[in-house]
Parts: sequence; structure tokens; C-alpha cells
Amino acid sequence: MTRKGQALSVLIVSTLAFTVCFMVWMMFGVIGIPIKKALDLNATQFGLLTATPVLTGSLVRVPLGIWTDKYGGRIVMTLLMASTVPAIWLMGYATEYWHFLTIGLFVGLAGGSFSVGTPYVARWFPKEKQGFAMGVYGAGNSGAAVNKFVAPALVVAFGWTMVPHVYAAIMLGTVIVFWLFSHSDPAHLVASNTKFSDQLKALKDPRVLKYCQYYSIVFGGYVALSLWMVQYYVGEYGLDIRAAALLAACFSLPGGVLRAIGGWLSDKYGAHSVTWWVLWVSWICLFVLSYPQTQFTVVTLTGEQTFHIGLNVYAFTGLMFILGIAWAFGKASVFKYISNDYPANIGTISGIVGLAGGLGGFVLPILFGVLLDLTGIRSSAFMLMYGVVWVSLIWMYFTEVRRTPLVDDVTAPRP
Repeated sequence: MTRKGQALSVLIVSTLAFTVCFMVWMMFGVIGIPIKKALDLNATQFGLLTATPVLTGSLVRVPLGIWTDKYGGRIVMTLLMASTVPAIWLMGYATEYWHFLTIGLFVGLAGGSFSVGTPYVARWFPKEKQGFAMGVYGAGNSGAAVNKFVAPALVVAFGWTMVPHVYAAIMLGTVIVFWLFSHSDPAHLVASNTKFSDQLKALKDPRVLKYCQYYSIVFGGYVALSLWMVQYYVGEYGLDIRAAALLAACFSLPGGVLRAIGGWLSDKYGAHSVTWWVLWVSWICLFVLSYPQTQFTVVTLTGEQTFHIGLNVYAFTGLMFILGIAWAFGKASVFKYISNDYPANIGTISGIVGLAGGLGGFVLPILFGVLLDLTGIRSSAFMLMYGVVWVSLIWMYFTEVRRTPLVDDVTAPRP
């Protein structure tokens, strides 16, 4: 097989593997609803339940990125996926809350696959095409949407316990396919005896911290809302689990599939321009989504009149669709920053930034639940996200936008 054919094969099977891993990682976003009902969980407990796999998937990203640089993506990805199969299967036999939390930690290893595939795929392509290649691989985020199509059907037909058993079988099949059709190149290995603690010193770099902040929104927010949206639709609009999952997929699907377009745009227009517009679109969408269902009474000449303000299910879904597209572009543009600034250390830096994004996906659902329990306002989740976007916009303005010349110096001599 030619070098180009190998690169294409690696991209295809890696994207497939990441899609399946993400589908498994987001499993609680659907099966958590019947589990919540069976165990009588409050919103905070539900948030912790859905977020537990995200914690493990985030924490392992840094070592997995380093191991990918050192040993190669093919072997690391294969072992990672294989290690999750027993835990996924055992999930179907859990009965107590602590059972789900404990097994969820092991299932969450699947979420670390991003830090393996990103450098593995990127190194098979020239620099001018790396943004697109990483975007195609990152489209595996659409596994969150696949989960919303597959899991509800299994829950309704066979009960929630069937979901982890089917997912374990799918993961095992994916391990075999990945190993058969992926390739290794010794030239991609990075010889390193650096310790994990030494690699974490990259966090002293202000640029890495900034990229972590950006990614905590576009990826962390994506993960958090993917986990939260099905139960949001059920509670806010009274939909059944299948209809709720279908509408929630209107956010998850573009948020994953369109990442490749974000990579292409970042290659063409630059990571800065794409990220700047992504943040502004996010700011507008989250501002509108934050507004709670409101009724107010006005005293008029003819008496009192009551008005209602709030998003109906169609307007809400439309805004979530736009937000999903923006975050798809943003996830790709952040990693274009990394491939530009750290070409020799993509695995480690992507692991650190991925860790920050994953931790955002872990913390946010818990905070969503806490805010809901404290305020009783479901849209408080979007209020929190709106504040996070504000932080990134301000940070980006002072570190990048103000340093960008907008017009030529009028005092400069002309030829």
C-alpha cells in the first residue's frame, strides 16, 4: 500500500474508533435517565453520574498523549479500547449508585482516545493538511449523536441494561477492525525519557493555558451539554426519551461531523480568526438560551394582562443547532493553534489541552445539577456557560485581538 493509502486508511479507522469510543463515553447521557428514576436521584447526583466517565477520560489524556509520542498510536489505541470492554459489559449488572460511579470510572477510559488519535493521525499528513485531518478525526465526536440514536431504541425495546452489552460488543469489533487496517511508522515516534511532571510544566506557557480555556468551552461545553440535553428536553418540554434524544442530536451531530470543516477553515483563514468568530456566536446563542421561561403581569387601562416569554422547543433546538456548529469549528481551530505552535510536541500539548476540555466536561454537568437544585431554573446551565464564554472573549481580546494590526500605519513612508 502506498504512503497516501496508508494515511487514508489510518484516518478512516481512527475516526471510526474515536466515534465508537465517544459513543460509549456519552452512554450515561441516555441510560442515566431510567437509572435516575430507578434510584430516585436528584439533579446533582444525576450530574455526577453522567460526569464520572468524563473524569477518567480527561485525566488519562496527558499520559496517553505522551505514550502515543513514544510508542505509536496504533498500539496505544488498540490497548486502550480493549481495556474498556470488560467494564462496559459489567455496567449492565450494576444496581447501586456506587456501582455505576465505580464502573463508570473504568468505562471513561474510552474518552482518552482523543489524545491518542490526534497526534497519530496528524503525523501521517503534511502540515498544510493537518488541520483538516485532525478535523476529520475529531468528527468522531458525532459518537455523542450516534448514542442518542442507538441507546433510546435499545432502552425502549429491551431496557437500559441491554445498552452496555451491545456497546461492549461494538467496542470489541472495533478493536479488531482498527488493528487490521491501521499502520505504524517508526519515523513518527518521539524518543523521550521525560516524566509526566516535566510534561505538565507546559502549563506554565500562557499560550497553553489560553488554549485550555478555549477548549474547556468548545469541547468541555459540548460534552457537558451532550450529557445534559436529553433530560433537559424531558424536563423542560415534557418529551419522551426517544423524541428528546432525537432533538438533542440536533446539537450533538453537527457538533461532531462538521469539525472537519472547521479544520479546513482553520487551515485557510487561520486558527485565530475562526476561534474569534466561534466565541462571538457562542456568546449570542448562550445569551438567548439563558433566558428562563417567564410570565409577567402588566397593569393596563383595561386591566391586568399576563405575558409569557420563553423559547419554545423549535427555537431552542435551532439555537442549539447553531451552537453545535460553532463548537465543531472551535474544536478544530484550537488544535490548529497547537499544530502551528508545537509541531514537535503535538501529543503532549494536545493531551494537556484535551485534559482541560475533558475536565470542563466533568465539572460542568455537576455544576448544572447544583444550580438546578439551588435555583429550580433549568436554563441556569446556559447562564453558567455564558459566563465562561465571557472569560474567553476577554482573554482573547487582550492577548490576540489588540495585538493584531487593523490598518496600515498612516505615518509609514510610501514608495
